[in-house]
Amino acid sequence: MIRIVTRTRLAALQQDADGARTRAREIQGAADRAYAGHLRTVYDLTADAEAAERAVEAARADAEIVRELLERTEAQLADARATVTEQAARIDALSGELDSIAGAVVLLNYGKLHSVHPDRPAAERHAASFGVGPGGWSPAGKRPVEESAWLISPLSKWAVAVGGDAG
Repeated sequence: MIRIVTRTRLAALQQDADGARTRAREIQGAADRAYAGHLRTVYDLTADAEAAERAVEAARADAEIVRELLERTEAQLADARATVTEQAARIDALSGELDSIAGAVVLLNYGKLHSVHPDRPAAERHAASFGVGPGGWSPAGKRPVEESAWLISPLSKWAVAVGGDAG
């Protein structure tokens, strides 16, 4: 079939074709802008994901450091607790020793240390073994220590020095 196209019809078809091309260019421009926007979004999301991965790795490294510090601190704490336990036991032992010597006395002979005894009666018994009777004692503080043949003084008040304090 042969169709005869008039000039007017040809001009209208040409105008429709031009409009379709313009519309196609507009749609292509919109598609290009959407594609570019999509690429920017993909690029931004990729950059965000990579930054998040780096942050996760940094957080893991920090967590590992904190874990190591915690383990060392726990070991130090265990050592400190053991030391405290040992020191408490030593303090208890020393307190017991201190309690046992709280009533201790020294036996002085002319101001020089002769012996240490747990209490006054033990010192008197020891001095009696040297022939010193009950009247041979001088009260501490009445005359200088060096002038007393035998003297009993509390260990806590007697300083170990030349002419120690017997008062």
